[in-house]
Amino acid sequence: MKPPAVKGQRPRTLARVAAVQALFQSGQGDNPETVIQQFIRHRIGGLPGEWFEDGRLPAAHIPLFGKIVRVAVAQQDLIDGLIAERLPEDWPMNRLDPVLLALLRAAAAELWMTDGPPVRVVINEYLDVAHGFFDAEAVQLANAVLDRIARVLREAESAPTDQS
Repeated sequence: MKPPAVKGQRPRTLARVAAVQALFQSGQGDNPETVIQQFIRHRIGGLPGEWFEDGRLPAAHIPLFGKIVRVAVAQQDLIDGLIAERLPEDWPMNRLDPVLLALLRAAAAELWMTDGPPVRVVINEYLDVAHGFFDAEAVQLANAVLDRIARVLREAESAPTDQS
């Protein structure tokens, strides 16, 4: 899976791209810890010009990458339940593209982290990543599902503010 173009190649954004790719790969049956180590050794780092030629993600923030993948794997059953419950009725979990499922898992894992960035930052970052992989319909689906998950995992932060 070739990484999508990400504006400015920001380290934390690149970590999220790498996490989506690693979760996709581990979802194909590879051991998640092995995948993390392979990514760190062979895909993260390198020169910026190598970005598209060989799938490298130069300057990706390694600690964030590892944390997202580990949380997504450790909490996968709960995260998958959150995703499944928030999908439209006519779009069951088994209909999701495997890359879209990996993206939703990564984003939900990051929303799971109470010490992570604000909800809007997490959702916007993953929507930027989604635009590199998917059409508008899939991006809209990801946005809706992530917004619903955020309302559960970070209720206080996601609650509308009273402007009266």
